[in-house]
Amino acid sequence: MRRTFLMTKRYLFFSGCFFIIGLSFNFSEAMCADFNYFGPLQEKLVSEGFERENIARIYQSPQIFFDTKGVSLFFVHREANLNYSQFPSQLSLVGAKIYLKKYETELSNAEEIFGVDREVITAIILVETKFGQSLGKRQVINTLSTMASLLDADVRNRFWEEISGSTTLSFDAFEKKAMEKSGWAYRELKALLRYTERERIDVLEITGSYAGAMGIPQFMPSNISRYATDGNMDGRIDLFEHADAIASIASFLKGCGWYRGIDNKKAKKVIRQYNPSSYYIDTILQVAEMLK
Repeated sequence: MRRTFLMTKRYLFFSGCFFIIGLSFNFSEAMCADFNYFGPLQEKLVSEGFERENIARIYQSPQIFFDTKGVSLFFVHREANLNYSQFPSQLSLVGAKIYLKKYETELSNAEEIFGVDREVITAIILVETKFGQSLGKRQVINTLSTMASLLDADVRNRFWEEISGSTTLSFDAFEKKAMEKSGWAYRELKALLRYTERERIDVLEITGSYAGAMGIPQFMPSNISRYATDGNMDGRIDLFEHADAIASIASFLKGCGWYRGIDNKKAKKVIRQYNPSSYYIDTILQVAEMLK
């Protein structure tokens, strides 16, 4: 899905959304206990064909809670603050060369099938999750459910009551952004539930970024159905497996216009669909070139 497009997918949805500044998070757990934040969300999911019993099981789990602090990150994330200079470093390049050798077969297969340079795939895996070492610790179902629950007016009003004294954001501006992002999160939530049902994965076990991007390639759930690929041919798609992650990144890039021998200008346009940050795009191409 980083992420969306994958994506990546994901930062596209957050650019320009850094207006909750100085927001404090002195919220008591009691406020979540006396209000059913996910009630309307559950009913909406059931009305669209999800099994009531399964939805109830998920939202009755003690792991699920209204993540006030997590929701705020959708509004304060600033891509330019990420440190991309760490990736073209000597240490990172050594790790990338080890990865190229370790997964030579998988990368060769992806390169042959999709026409995507192995160095580019490796660079993306380095930047996204440091070769699978930094997958994110937030529960994806919780992240997406919290944001999606703001579709309901009562939930939005309740949330606004909690943050209005700590931000200069106007109510109208809050409403606009909350509706935009909750609609996006709801679509991603449905994609996540369908994916985990299809692959028989416990949705409560999946962790990812603050935005809900998951796995080694940091795909958003909606991109899994479009681009994720069974790289090791074991009959299932698991983005926490390197073979599947490698093939899925190659599939995504090809699906967005990559072809063998693509020039630098067109390569930038394709990678932009993974992540629209110019810092990200330049870093991926720089690392890939250094690995050749």
